[in-house]
Amino acid sequence: MDTIPMPPNNEQRPPMPVRQTALDYYRDLQSLLEGLDLGELERAVDELRRARDEGSTIYIAGNGGSAATASHLVNDLGKATKRSGQRSVRVMGLTDNMSWLTALGNDEGYDRVFTGQLENFATQGDVLIVITASGNSPNVLDALRHSSETGMTSIGLLGFDGGAARELVDITLLLPSRRGAYGLVESGHSVVCDILTQCLIDDRAAVS
Repeated sequence: MDTIPMPPNNEQRPPMPVRQTALDYYRDLQSLLEGLDLGELERAVDELRRARDEGSTIYIAGNGGSAATASHLVNDLGKATKRSGQRSVRVMGLTDNMSWLTALGNDEGYDRVFTGQLENFATQGDVLIVITASGNSPNVLDALRHSSETGMTSIGLLGFDGGAARELVDITLLLPSRRGAYGLVESGHSVVCDILTQCLIDDRAAVS
């Protein structure tokens, strides 16, 4: 077995500046969240309330780390919001049925993995939430076009400059950031998802 040679002592790298890295990240994340348009946030919450009250379905999609955020939001909207006493939220994650997702990707192309599912279920009045840092993922853009044609409302959790998705979504939750800041944008999107969920949790049912 080959051995990996160790560098001489005089070539060892200095330890990472953990404290400074953490402080820089805190600062950058705060700045990122302060860039969120609260008016658009209110519009997004109102749309989720409408979907809940009318029994419409909310679909959520994302790729990579954003797929994990999408699954987390599905869980929170479906379960945590029941504490409000309001009507249960009908919510479906387009990243969670792996056999269907991979079948679509294999047979029809990865650009179709979200749209192929929406075609079976989505109807006018439903909501599509897309979570994407770049806003340029072809499968997300295809799903947004389909949602528009179907009469759905779309909400985009976006980063960087919003990408092509910015022109396609109805409600824009943009965290403006430098291109390539995936970690910060994904962290910020998780916070935005928690805010959306908390707003629905706080909709306490009136006591008769």
